[in-house]
This record gives sequence, C-alpha cells and structure tokens, in this order.
Amino acid sequence: MKSILKRIILITTKQYTSIGGQAVIEGVMMRSPNAFVVAVRKPDGSIRLRRDQWYGLSRKLDFLKKPFLRGILMLVETMANGLVSLNYSANIAMAEEEREKALKKGKTIEEFEASQKKKEKVDLATFLTMGVSFAFGIGLFVFVPHAVAFFIGDLLGKDWTLDSFAFHAVDGVVKAMIFVAYIWGISFIKDVYRVFQYHGAEHKSIATFEAGMDLTVENARKFTKLHPRCGTSFIFFLILISILLFSAVFTLIPVGANLPPILRHVVAVLFKVALMLPVAGISYELIKFSGKCSTQWWAKAMAAPGMLLQKLTTKEPDDQQLEVALSSIKAVLHLEEKYNLKDAKSKIINLEEIDIKHLTDIETTNSSLKEFLE
Repeated sequence: MKSILKRIILITTKQYTSIGGQAVIEGVMMRSPNAFVVAVRKPDGSIRLRRDQWYGLSRKLDFLKKPFLRGILMLVETMANGLVSLNYSANIAMAEEEREKALKKGKTIEEFEASQKKKEKVDLATFLTMGVSFAFGIGLFVFVPHAVAFFIGDLLGKDWTLDSFAFHAVDGVVKAMIFVAYIWGISFIKDVYRVFQYHGAEHKSIATFEAGMDLTVENARKFTKLHPRCGTSFIFFLILISILLFSAVFTLIPVGANLPPILRHVVAVLFKVALMLPVAGISYELIKFSGKCSTQWWAKAMAAPGMLLQKLTTKEPDDQQLEVALSSIKAVLHLEEKYNLKDAKSKIINLEEIDIKHLTDIETTNSSLKEFLE
C-alpha cells in the first residue's frame, strides 16, 4: 500500500531526477550530481563499469550554479564528458580489433594500453577535439543556414535584411531541416542505430528510477523511450530561442551596418556564434521549467516538438541494452550512497574499472528520487 501511494504521488507531481545520461558505443554513460559512470557491454558479454567521482566546476565555483550560467556550463561539461565516454566505450567495445592493429604496426601491449588510457582523459587534446567538433557544428548549423537564408531571399527577390524577423525565421527552419536530415541519414548506419537503441535504454532506465520502481529490466521495459529532458529536446529549444533572440538582437543592434554586404554577413555570423552561449543558457532554463510543469498544457505543447525529434534519435532497446543502461544508473546511485558524495568537500574517490556479469552484481541502494530532484 505504501509503495502504491508513493507511485501515485510521483505520477501526480511528475518531478525529474538530476541524473542524466548519454548513449555511447555499446553502452551508456550516467552522471549524477557527484558521480560519473560509463557502462559498456564487452565482446565477451560481461559489462565493464568505469566509476568515478564527479567534482566539476560548479562544486568549486558556486556562481556557475546560477540560472542561465548553469546552462552554458552544462553544455561544456556534456561535451567533455561525452568525448571521454565515447573514447572509452570505443576502446572497450573494439579492444581486440584495435589491439591486433596496434601489434601489427609494431607497438607493444604496454604502449597500446597507455595510448588507450590517454584517450580517456580530459586534457588539452580533449578540448582541441571539442574545438574542432564545435567548429564543425557552427559551420553546419550557423554558417550554412545563414548563407542559405540569404540566397533564398535573393532568389525570391525578397528584401530580407539582418534586422528582419523573416530572415531569421528562414535561417531557423533551414537549421532544423539540416538537423533532421543529418540525424535521419546517420540512423541508417548500423553502429549509429545501436547507439540510438542505447539512447532509448538510457531514457527507460531513468524513467524507471523517476517512477520509484526497482531498477530491473522487467520494469524498464514498460516505459517509453522518449523523455522530456533529452538533449534532442534541448536542441529544439536551441533552434527556437536562436530564432527569437537573433531577431530581437539584430533589430536592436545594427551589427556591421556600415560594412560592405558580404563582410557584414561574416560579422553577423561571428556575432551569432557569440550569442550561442546565452541561447544555451536560456534553452536550459526553459527545458528545466517545462519539465517541472509537464502536466500543464502549455508545457506539453513546448515539449511536443522535442519529443517528436526523439523518435529519430531513440530506438527501442533489447533486454541486454536495458541491462547495461540500468547498470550505469545503479552504479551511480551506489557511489553516491556508499561514499556520501553530496557532502564531500573534495575529490575522495579515484577512477576504477570493474567487470560484472549481471545487473544483480551491483549492490541495491536506498536512494530515492527526492534526493536527486532537479
């Protein structure tokens, strides 16, 4: 009776956990406020857990927890965590194949293992990779839509200037079309399709915890592969806010008004890149707010386009993939409780890797949703 009452309360209040994740190659990364775990299915069928304490910048610099700033920090940390997790999962999932290639090139086992470990660290190379990825994203989702909007206006004989809403609306529509086409295209790649399945498994495992149910494959199967706080929904808000913010800012500020047309557009694109930081901050606050008010009709309307996009980025997982995702969130909860990480004033545990055979090999904790509310 107590358990049923608890679930009724959770359903009616509909609150979301501060635990978030990301699908990686043959696995799932989960991060709670103070713990960081990557779970990967190894070729031999066992699950490798990479467990560590998360002691990010927000723990050291309180002002980064403030609204709007925390969204920017989340974006940077997500990119860094994502690269580390992807490199790690690739090393584990393709270890044998990579080892054979390295040995054929004359490397020793020790040299190979050292190079693999180096890929898993957040160092200068990680941030350089982030920089390249960011530049590619800016080119594809800022420069190209801007140029296409300009040429469409020119083709149709429309006098779309940088201070017109129409220009930025077309820019946003083109941006959305590129994103959808890109996701749709890569979904046909076998390895990407499996990552999208793990993405669905990540959502199901988080939903199981948010429902106050035991973290088992049987329970996780019941939930949808869609989640309102997904990164895909975040991208929808990025596109929407960029249209509104760019339209407002370029109307109020005559960016490059006295420059030649081509140079003015170059300056405008660079200005848009700088504005992506406040866009990220605003988008993060919106997705959090709509999640907290998810029972309201307007919140459902706001979340609908992002949820629709998730049908492209998530696929129905199988039981083995659910087990990996559940292992990741269960391990995160275990670290939080065992070491009382929420009260830790410094980094008290070090990175460790363990192999488990089944989800049940991870100790069950007494952690509840109320301890990890957004």
